[in-house]
Amino acid sequence: MTFQTASVPISTRPARRRLRAFGGTAVVAGVSAIVFVASADSAHAAVSAVGLGTATSFAVLAGAGITNTGPTTVTGDLGTFPTTTFTGGGSVTINGTNHAGDGVAQGAKNDLTTAYITAAGEGPTSPIAADLGGQTLTAGIYNSASSIGLTGALTLDAAGNPDAVFVFQAGSSLTTASGSTVNLVNSAQACNVFWQVGSSATLGTGSAFRGTILALSDITVTTGATVQGRVLARNGAVTLDTNVITRPSCAAPTASATATPTATPTATPTATPTATPVVTPTVSASQVSVTPVGGVHTGDGSTSHSSSSPYGVLGGLALGAVGGVTLLAAQRRRSSRR
Repeated sequence: MTFQTASVPISTRPARRRLRAFGGTAVVAGVSAIVFVASADSAHAAVSAVGLGTATSFAVLAGAGITNTGPTTVTGDLGTFPTTTFTGGGSVTINGTNHAGDGVAQGAKNDLTTAYITAAGEGPTSPIAADLGGQTLTAGIYNSASSIGLTGALTLDAAGNPDAVFVFQAGSSLTTASGSTVNLVNSAQACNVFWQVGSSATLGTGSAFRGTILALSDITVTTGATVQGRVLARNGAVTLDTNVITRPSCAAPTASATATPTATPTATPTATPTATPVVTPTVSASQVSVTPVGGVHTGDGSTSHSSSSPYGVLGGLALGAVGGVTLLAAQRRRSSRR
């Protein structure tokens, strides 16, 4: 058998819930009713994802060797311990790491044992019929004291909660029919679906399976079956035949982007210069109201009308101006007396 390998990232995201305790005093009948309701509800509300430890990175893990027929593709790590044999005539393409009996495979087997015990001890549980075909189940812990079968389709409904966990406990075997399917709706994720099997598991030809199988003994994946999950055999062997097995990873929550408003710059008003008023002095015509008439006395007792002497003209103008001012002052005094 030939192997081709490539690296893939490892992702795990357990989901957790809390229970609210009931308190206070009540009559015995009332307390009994409350306890009964709490137990029934907790089968759905108190479900925790099964921690796989270092086995998280594995898509195929066995305790007693791996056998493959035909071309098989495994996305995730592959390993077996303590039996380290890989047999068969087919080829396996590994998009991960082939841990052929190394220390990593040994550590993963120890963590698988712990995970198996944890899954088997989950509770309280809801009982289920021997065949899950045609049913729609919400998150919870489901238990069958004997085997679990699947003919047709099983629908797992997360009711919009991507952290919803589904745990199935089979007292003995898990068997799916040819062409059967496990459907995930309303945000259900294969990484949160776990199948704890008390003996061996067999997936039918061409079936489409979802979830991680934690089997105590062997796991057989028949021709053409696909698995979105893991096939982890605690003590037994894993048998493959032209399969596609993809280790699941939980989708990270999407952050809501909050738009940051962009500040709009406020225009700074431009000051408009105010024109400085030009004051034009107004000359009142009443300032000079009397024009001197007659000749200009020269001071020697004569009167001259000659315009040839500049002094005579200037003197006349000066006397006229003085007279006008004197007359104007007299008028203002008379006005003020009134």
